[in-house]
Amino acid sequence: MKPDSNKKLKREIYNIIFEAETPRGKIFDIVLIILILLSIGVIMLESVSAVKEKVGTLLLVLEWIFTVIFTIEYALRIWVVKNKQKYAYSFYGIIDLVSVLPMYLSLILSGASALLILRSVRLLRVFRVLKLARFVGEGQVLANALRASRYKITVFLVSVLTIVVLAGTLMFMIEGEENGFINIPTSIYWAIVTMTTVGYGDISPHTPLGQAVASVIMIMGYGIIAIPTGIVSAEMAFQKSKEVTTEVCPHCLAEGHDKDAVHCKYCGGKLN
Repeated sequence: MKPDSNKKLKREIYNIIFEAETPRGKIFDIVLIILILLSIGVIMLESVSAVKEKVGTLLLVLEWIFTVIFTIEYALRIWVVKNKQKYAYSFYGIIDLVSVLPMYLSLILSGASALLILRSVRLLRVFRVLKLARFVGEGQVLANALRASRYKITVFLVSVLTIVVLAGTLMFMIEGEENGFINIPTSIYWAIVTMTTVGYGDISPHTPLGQAVASVIMIMGYGIIAIPTGIVSAEMAFQKSKEVTTEVCPHCLAEGHDKDAVHCKYCGGKLN
């Protein structure tokens, strides 16, 4: 095959696989999502003993057919993308690889095929298929807000961790082994369950002082749950959602570009 023909073929395949704006690209993604849904259904049915006993062989054959198809798709993505390493280590690149590896691993490790359910994560591509660019924009706002809040949330989590360690240690000293608080780690587990308002009830304080401390922790739990929401909401107020497209940068594979963008705002590369 001539270099020009090879380059043209790669460009055509790239547009089909990575671009949802074109008719052929949309058809490809719709077919891909249907195959993912079917493969997930096969995996679920395979876990049902009664179904597996009757059509287990058929389900196994179908699993291998889907695996081969997804393997070819992954190979094509690696072949046509410019920055192969960037794609391989990207979120979708890792998910695409993980979606096919378990079936091959099942040849040497029993039970590894159950991990094929990770293919469901690939359904996130549905936003691109339906050309819901507004979801990409809103998702970008949320991602930026979470990124900007990471230090505040980290401080918050460290504070919560300190509180549950102190509360667990205090309850161990107050209640003791006779009331189920057999050690500090178990007491910390109780503090986490209580503060998050889960309340399994497998361990509970019996002394008046212990119940008083537990009441304080429960009340604190309601306030603590609201803090991360407030942090992220405050950051989102500073973020501005722009009208974006689902176009993929051929250099860094980033999405969420402005409609009139000529260059990628993440890597500076020229868009298609």
